[in-house]
Amino acid sequence: MRRKFLPILLLIAAIASGVFLLHHQTQQQLPTVDAILVIKHTHTLTLLRGGRPVRQYRVALGRGGLGPKKQAGDNRVPEGTYRIVGRNEHSAFYRALRVGYPTPSQLATARARGIDPGGDIMIHGIRNGLGWLGPAQRLVDWTKGCIAVTDPEMNEIWSAVPDGTPIQIRP
Repeated sequence: MRRKFLPILLLIAAIASGVFLLHHQTQQQLPTVDAILVIKHTHTLTLLRGGRPVRQYRVALGRGGLGPKKQAGDNRVPEGTYRIVGRNEHSAFYRALRVGYPTPSQLATARARGIDPGGDIMIHGIRNGLGWLGPAQRLVDWTKGCIAVTDPEMNEIWSAVPDGTPIQIRP
């Protein structure tokens, strides 16, 4: 009987530790960065300045798997080189940086195949109201093709990444 409750207790402990870390994590002002690198298979997002890592984060990705985005609704994160093309402080998720997907070339390829390539790819925090999940949000890939971090991490990224910053997303 006790073993039935072990997974539930572990989940509660993970959530509680996330809440503790969320409220007690010291945020550091990072320097302005000039590039972002996302490696999907390692679930990492690295902020770079002059080619050197400034900070690395563990991320949750799209629930459609680690393959490249092919069309709207596949819930996958695209692969390639893009730019941060805007920001939304009033997103449904805690802050959002818009990734410039699809590129004109990707859009043309998708149109030639008769499909919608999708869009609205963001780096964002946790859904508003669920920030208490903290690091537990990384236990599964849950986004619809976006890159998710905790809310305190999103604050750091938001401050360090100017619009126009290149982002490379690799398998």
